[in-house]
Amino acid sequence: MIDNLYQAGAANLGAFWPVVWTILKIVCVLLPLLISVAYLTLWERKAIGWSQVRPGPNRVGPWGLLTPIADAVKLIFKEIIIPTAANKGLFFLGPIMTIMPALAAWAVIPFGPEVVLAKVNAGLLYLMAITSLEVYGVIIAGWASNSKYAFLGALRASAQMVSYEVAMGFALVIVLMVSGSLNMVDIVMGQAKGQFASMGIGFLSWNWLPLFPVFIVYFISGLAETNRHPFDVVEGESEIVAGHMVEYSGMSFAMFFLAEYANMILVSTLAVIMFLGGWLPPIAALGFIPGGLWLVAKVFVVVTMFLWVRATFPRFRYDQIMRLGWKIFIPVTLVWLLVVGVWIQTPFNIWK
Repeated sequence: MIDNLYQAGAANLGAFWPVVWTILKIVCVLLPLLISVAYLTLWERKAIGWSQVRPGPNRVGPWGLLTPIADAVKLIFKEIIIPTAANKGLFFLGPIMTIMPALAAWAVIPFGPEVVLAKVNAGLLYLMAITSLEVYGVIIAGWASNSKYAFLGALRASAQMVSYEVAMGFALVIVLMVSGSLNMVDIVMGQAKGQFASMGIGFLSWNWLPLFPVFIVYFISGLAETNRHPFDVVEGESEIVAGHMVEYSGMSFAMFFLAEYANMILVSTLAVIMFLGGWLPPIAALGFIPGGLWLVAKVFVVVTMFLWVRATFPRFRYDQIMRLGWKIFIPVTLVWLLVVGVWIQTPFNIWK
């Protein structure tokens, strides 16, 4: 179907078609992403409400389904207030530098064996590089606001993000070692091999089982990297209000908000691709269900785990967060890097 659409467009538009085709692909990726971000906020409020034995938002529209639209309209029409002493150019650059990497990273995320915006062999390397730029937006926002609360929040956020990027990077390098490829399609298809997959129980061949400690490190590092609870000391209400976003309002604040939730979906999608078999069905008998639905279902489960953590655990102190990252996660991933390096050289290599 996609090939037929491409051929029809090429026949009608000629030399302009590659540009139009690229724009269409970008819209087809970003539009569902932005809608997902909007309704993820509703799902978060509903899920936390249910965990606290209350109904959650249910006033705007049937079952509260129009709540995200009402929130979006409110933020669009809010005035953007710029502090008098702020550096205006950098003040506007901060939110842009935060949201652009969160959106640009989706260029290499595969939704199927042939369904990807840009077929890049070094897709994992591109993703790690582009997402590391987000920390600059946080630093710029804190500095440009000329506020001690924003500056302290930016220092905390940037130190936390850089610290957990190291552990997350090592976890992804371990998956790279066992997969032998930086191409994320190859990484997913590599999880379709193995003894359990040949028996029809593919979910036991996925990377989460042999690399379970690495998967746990990745998941918790993802929470810290996205400044999600219980690692949200960046905006600890009792200390520094809203952290580096404290001076922002209207759509400039909404861009930080969008970036946080888009990153949460991105980290969850990457977890599914690297550890949970991507679009592969858990058992062969369910292979008739389209792979895209499996991918969406798995991402939904991982995102819901992010929300469950927020509803369950208390906020950590900042020193506890940094100690966890530097003294536990980084040593654990380094040890596993060595263990897996030796493992794949032995006759017991299960990733052949």
